Amino acid sequence: MRTLPCLLLLLAIPLAGCKSPAKRAKEKEAAQARAEAKKDQQTTEVSADQDFQAFISRLRKAVRARDLKMVASMMTPDFAYVMGSDEREDRKGEGVFQFWEENGLWPELEGIISETFVKKGDYMVAPPQFANPALEYDGYRAGIRRVNGSWKFAYFVNG
Repeated sequence: MRTLPCLLLLLAIPLAGCKSPAKRAKEKEAAQARAEAKKDQQTTEVSADQDFQAFISRLRKAVRARDLKMVASMMTPDFAYVMGSDEREDRKGEGVFQFWEENGLWPELEGIISETFVKKGDYMVAPPQFANPALEYDGYRAGIRRVNGSWKFAYFVNG
């Protein structure tokens, strides 16, 4: 007598977990929608990445050639080149090329921008160690950000 209810219970448990055709179709549609959304996102990222890579390539070439006019056209107007202990002591804008010449920073700049750039907030930064707060990186670093839809070289600072 007890055997029959136990068998029915054992049979009911696996059958309750089976998916109905309607449920399968719904899950398949959701998976397709996720795949399409991911594909759209990847397409956007690739085009943005191609745009960024083209900018970096031009910047590296201009720095290697020390083409001041080209580098200047790729910078933000408030380009930061010295970080002070507070914002008033920061040096931005005019005087950057003279500062780099006087301090022999062209080779350092060339080395830093040859590194891989990674996302940190609104910026793409190099070297990648700077983006990892656990490393507490305080050496030279470069930052690039979008300004009105175009990539611009925003800072090259130490500390």
